[in-house]
Amino acid sequence: MTLLAALAGAILISFSAIFFALSDVSPITGAFFRAAYALPVLFVLWYLRRRQDHRSVSRRWIAIGSGLALGADMITWHFSIDFIGAGLATLIANTSVIFVALGAWALLGERPRNTTMVAIPVILFGVTLVSGLGQGDAFGANPVRGTLLALLAAIFYATFILGFRHSNDARAPAAGPLMEATLGALVTTLVLGLITSGIDFEITWPSHGWLLALALGAQVVAWLMIGYALPRLPAVETATIILIQPALTMAWGAMIFDERPSPLQIIGAVIVLAGVAFVAIVRAGRVPPPPS
Repeated sequence: MTLLAALAGAILISFSAIFFALSDVSPITGAFFRAAYALPVLFVLWYLRRRQDHRSVSRRWIAIGSGLALGADMITWHFSIDFIGAGLATLIANTSVIFVALGAWALLGERPRNTTMVAIPVILFGVTLVSGLGQGDAFGANPVRGTLLALLAAIFYATFILGFRHSNDARAPAAGPLMEATLGALVTTLVLGLITSGIDFEITWPSHGWLLALALGAQVVAWLMIGYALPRLPAVETATIILIQPALTMAWGAMIFDERPSPLQIIGAVIVLAGVAFVAIVRAGRVPPPPS
């Protein structure tokens, strides 16, 4: 059942970029409503188990703070989708595992293994190929800009993961920390949206149907399933689950949006996928997985 839960969660999360692209809203609008629609559901789930949540107030604030970075991740990732497509943007965003490893080393003294350090430049070489740099046939409206934004999203997501990990060292029910992180993401998206006038508050259909699917499917159900399952799985199975999500997103992007990366971009994608899976195997069980 644990493996099935992880697989189901990975499949749901693989549709995140697809649901956003189908919603046809601005990047900040998509990020704001993803958090806004998920928050009340997470509150109800947390409230039902609130007596099992013994975290201190400081840990709850850390979860909210980590959510600020999550909101920035959502926004930059959505922008990257516009420039390089749902599949490749999701693939590059999953390089967050290497930034988690580097961040844990810098902040927590968890030195990465030598094999991880060797894998990092290989992954970045794959990212360079995915970016289409110097390729006349590269897929994407602006693949280089999309790649840079997806890498920035990966850094924001790694920041979120490191804070989120610290916020729940007491192993409280997952809905509580996730609710607080979602609240932080809502604050980031609302503030940036108001500053830039980037949020469209008008409720339209089917756009908000896709945003509901994004919020409830990925932000709530999938994250809770994966958050429960992956710490209980062996390292190889953990890496496989992490690998499935961006691979499936690339498949959905090809089938739904006719996304066709160039041959060099595909080679780069394979290198990135293999490198991310390798790093995930090495670090399995030390940090939460990177759902996007």
